[in-house]
Amino acid sequence: MKAFARSDIGKVREMNQDSLFISGPDDEVKLFIVADGMGGYKGGEVASKLAVDSTKSYILNNFASIKKEKEAILDLIRNAIEYANMVIYEKSKEIEDYSGMGTTIDICIILSGRVYIGHVGDSRVYRLRKQFLRKLTVDHNYVEQLVKQGNITKEEAYNHPKKNMLTKALGCTAFVEPDVMVKGFQKDDILLMCTDGLTNMVKEDGIFEIITKNPEDACNVLIEKANENGGLDNITAVIIL
Repeated sequence: MKAFARSDIGKVREMNQDSLFISGPDDEVKLFIVADGMGGYKGGEVASKLAVDSTKSYILNNFASIKKEKEAILDLIRNAIEYANMVIYEKSKEIEDYSGMGTTIDICIILSGRVYIGHVGDSRVYRLRKQFLRKLTVDHNYVEQLVKQGNITKEEAYNHPKKNMLTKALGCTAFVEPDVMVKGFQKDDILLMCTDGLTNMVKEDGIFEIITKNPEDACNVLIEKANENGGLDNITAVIIL
């Protein structure tokens, strides 16, 4: 298994409020985390870093003691996200500058031909398999609800003025209910974890084309393309082969 990652400030933002973690090739737990923070002065940066650090430490500290079964691993991810939510929420109450801060989070654990996913917000996890790019997560935002209800098309959603209005985020309320799921991860599959700074700037067919052309350099090319198209937000991409 190989993993590649890059995060970039983009062309407009004053700081990078995205955070990420990827496990090394010799690490026992194949863990990957992406978070996209939001908030005032440094709030988003603090929230995303707390999310990554808290979930990482929770999972790594508890992984050895759980059964390596589907429900146990999904519970571990769920509990890690709920723990991180509490950490961020409490920090936002302690310091006035951090009031209202929050973050998205996506967690992937890869084990025995499966990827176990935890998800809150509108960062995304994609799987590329046999020339087909599939979005595995569902965005927690207002526009996704409109699409589900049939009020707008996916194409209209891409340019919708309220596409960044989240319906769920980490750290904004005392409790959060993450999406957790397990999907197959077979030989020759490719995973992409990314923040909306990529998906708002590069459409899925463009993402597909870049990854299939050269997966090992895809993080760099995806970020270059997002910046070419405006770079309106921080951009983070993780590729797992």
